[in-house]
Amino acid sequence: MTSAEYSPLTRKLSAFVALSDVELAVLERLHQRRRTFVAGRDIVHQGQSAQAAYILSAGWVCSYKLQADGTRQIVDFQVPGDFLGLRSVLLRTSDHSFEPVVDIEAAEVLTSDLLDAFVQTPRLATAVLWAASRDEAMVVEHLVGIGRRDAEARMAHFLLELGSRLALVGIGSKEGFDCPLTQYHLADTLGLSAVHINRILRQLRESGLVTFRDGHVTFHDHRGLVSLADFDPAYLDQTGPLLK
Repeated sequence: MTSAEYSPLTRKLSAFVALSDVELAVLERLHQRRRTFVAGRDIVHQGQSAQAAYILSAGWVCSYKLQADGTRQIVDFQVPGDFLGLRSVLLRTSDHSFEPVVDIEAAEVLTSDLLDAFVQTPRLATAVLWAASRDEAMVVEHLVGIGRRDAEARMAHFLLELGSRLALVGIGSKEGFDCPLTQYHLADTLGLSAVHINRILRQLRESGLVTFRDGHVTFHDHRGLVSLADFDPAYLDQTGPLLK
């Protein structure tokens, strides 16, 4: 057994492809350059070129775009098993920044290592393409949320999506999950003020649906929250391997 066999990335990619011993060995090599990063200091800067990609092993990261007036829009959060900067490596320049929310552990992946892995194991390359397509589907849902969902549904959908993503890599469930995000993170993500975030979380708690307190999200009525958000997890594509 290799450490890659139990890594969050392996658990995530296994939702799409049944990984062979050869593919697991390639993933093991991609995890060799292990690094730690402190919270609050960007790993990749918007506009940066010639950087590596990273595989997040532990901790949370936010990806964001900084506006000219100093405000920021958080595009998404990366959790264990996610790639950081994959698109920017393939496109040569990063169009957004990555900042650890907490101290993190990640494996540095050079462009040459990634391309070699794709040549050696086309099925693994297909699985990574699936993961990138899934990330794009999430961004589409976030755009719909900011543009069309009311504040309660927006928050409910966001928390349900996080719960589903974390469940895939074994650190979340329909009961809840640990979450290091602040109300300011949520505000920059959902396009609401921190005061509004506080009010919405209180309303959801008083409705008996979900509590977000002391770094933990607790789902009291998962089905009711799904109904409120009109949450359909099909876009996350977690039903089982397509490639056997």
